Amino acid sequence: MQINWWQYLRGLFQEAEQSSPSQPVIHEVIARSEAEKADYTQWKEALMRRRLINWLSDQYAIFSVLPADIDEALDFLDTPSSKGFAVHFYKTNYTRREVIFLSEYLKEQVLALNYRSQISDTRTYNRPQWVETVERHYLKPRYGAPIAGKLKQRFGNITIEVLLRNDQVHQLKFRATIYKDHLFHAPEDFHELMQSILD
Repeated sequence: MQINWWQYLRGLFQEAEQSSPSQPVIHEVIARSEAEKADYTQWKEALMRRRLINWLSDQYAIFSVLPADIDEALDFLDTPSSKGFAVHFYKTNYTRREVIFLSEYLKEQVLALNYRSQISDTRTYNRPQWVETVERHYLKPRYGAPIAGKLKQRFGNITIEVLLRNDQVHQLKFRATIYKDHLFHAPEDFHELMQSILD
């Protein structure tokens, strides 16, 4: 069968132009290579990880008492249903590697809190001024047996996203979204989650 390369390429460009967050042109499950895993293990022991975690911890402490005084590279989310933070890495000197490893570290810390990984994937789609890629980890609590007829939700569902623009790191978002449902106990305090992941 003869392939019409021109039509094939034109179709690819049209698909890319029409892509969106819900209809990405590329959607893949995250799979780290052995070399990436070894590099990540080294990064966890390095000064850079400690520096990043200490900075986040210090900024959260400041936010708790003087919200207007936090670093301009950071925002905290505090609504009745969602709590978290967004680090605007385009305002810093951190590399893509360091930010990706930070997202892996946060995922690892959440998994240690009796959570399970629902999905880890990347989505790439077109924006008017850039190509956007989102690397996402979506984690859910392990409910266990109901207590007094209700499930324990811990801190709710947790999403960790790294946003790239034209392959350059732009932002990292960490968000805990609680269940507002009669099937679940009230969530645990977000402050406990922050203490656990930044320990």
